[in-house]
Amino acid sequence: MHLSEILTPKDLHLGFNPGDKWNGIRILVENLVAAGRLSSERQADVLEEVLEREHSMSTGMEDGIAIPHAAVEGIEEVLAVVGFVDPEAQLDFDAVDGLPTQVVVLLVIPREQKMLHIRTMAEVARVLGDQELLARLVACGDPNEAYTLLTSATHST
Repeated sequence: MHLSEILTPKDLHLGFNPGDKWNGIRILVENLVAAGRLSSERQADVLEEVLEREHSMSTGMEDGIAIPHAAVEGIEEVLAVVGFVDPEAQLDFDAVDGLPTQVVVLLVIPREQKMLHIRTMAEVARVLGDQELLARLVACGDPNEAYTLLTSATHST
């Protein structure tokens, strides 16, 4: 699954500065609701699932990427939202390599679709693992520009 299939420009939040990972997760779930991608009735359940997953093991990966996620019952399609951390901010996501996080990709995946879960996470890591692309995305000043970069990258392989 390409990221361009599950994201739109309105799902890309530039200058993201939540203070800490817990608030970051809350803000990104709120963004899914504000964008009409997640019902307000499901907001508390989804937030609880993602926070529970994060408490069990940090989703801070290497190279400035964090992928908080949960497989949630009753979700019909993959929901995704991205926060590109403000270059002036520091966001600690307890990453494996100990480095600050530059991009947070929140994924909510239908519980019944385990292979989709794995493929989506692999796609996020593949695309955003390109440090040159990641730097360009973080430096973007416009969500449409960031989306164009991301779309180009997801279809380049």
